[in-house]
Amino acid sequence: MIETPDLIEEEEQDLFEHYRIVADKGQGLLRIDKFLMTRIEGASRNKIQNAAHAGNIRVNDKAVKPNYRVHPEDVISIVMATPPRELEIIAQDIPINIIYEDADLLLVNKTPEMVVHPGYANYTGTLLNALTFHLQQTDKREGVMPYLCHRIDKNTSGILLIAKNELTQQHLARQFFDHTIDRQYIALVWGDFKEDEGTVEGNIGRNPLNRRVMSVFPEGDAGKEAITHYKVLERFGYVTLIECRLETGRTHQIRTHLKYISHPIFNDEMYGGNIILKGTTFSKYKQYIDNCFKILPRQALHAKSLGFIHPTTGKRIFFDSDLPADMETVVEKWRKYSSFNELEEE
Repeated sequence: MIETPDLIEEEEQDLFEHYRIVADKGQGLLRIDKFLMTRIEGASRNKIQNAAHAGNIRVNDKAVKPNYRVHPEDVISIVMATPPRELEIIAQDIPINIIYEDADLLLVNKTPEMVVHPGYANYTGTLLNALTFHLQQTDKREGVMPYLCHRIDKNTSGILLIAKNELTQQHLARQFFDHTIDRQYIALVWGDFKEDEGTVEGNIGRNPLNRRVMSVFPEGDAGKEAITHYKVLERFGYVTLIECRLETGRTHQIRTHLKYISHPIFNDEMYGGNIILKGTTFSKYKQYIDNCFKILPRQALHAKSLGFIHPTTGKRIFFDSDLPADMETVVEKWRKYSSFNELEEE
């Protein structure tokens, strides 16, 4: 018996599959790697074995190796990293900001407007095209190639974690699945918050009327569980700078959750942040907002930091990044605008 897999769509941030399988009462003693090949469509034996070596295959809540023999009524749980849609990756010499690299993985501080993975609308110019070129030039070992572990949107800047081999990817997939990856985002959002911190919970799924955008389903009748924690960093009156920490990695999770609580991200066109939601009706204020939008022609969202257990060393490591110039400039403009208004009121 196999239950419906918890399949993370390729557009979503975390790239893994979770399956739960219960062996039949009459199941013969069969190696678990062979057993799973017959139960999971498209899963190669090598991929299953890498998942086992990473500790991602558990029988009755205990990690097992590929040669484990399946017994009748065993309860099997497997987490497997899965690549996006199979497309040929063309190596391209594109400048990227690699902030850390070792034999197993690397981290990139992605610029806004760079797509992460090639798709049918864009085969070239993506982060994976650039990473493929980089690895071909710098690491000649067999099997080395960029393996995505998560994604961020085209117009979101910040840190991305990439594995160099499938075993490392499988190790990291488990951490994403177990929610032990520490991810901090910085967002400039519309409105002021009554509280200094809080949590947004609500299933996220595709809007039935517009499949390009996501919606919150608070009753849990659709979508998948999503949890976002936020904390106020600075208040500017009409907008607020906040920190967001993710427990889950759904498509557009932060953008969707913030819109749901009536604080859409500044200049997020898809979720209503590209119109003036707070402030005055004076023409000078409108001109000020328009100038901010020109400086920051995207959603004001940056993946600032990332912490995880290194799959090889077993040590927890942490990486941080500065806000990109466009976002930092707009935040500074709001600091000055807010300070000026406070002086005017005194």
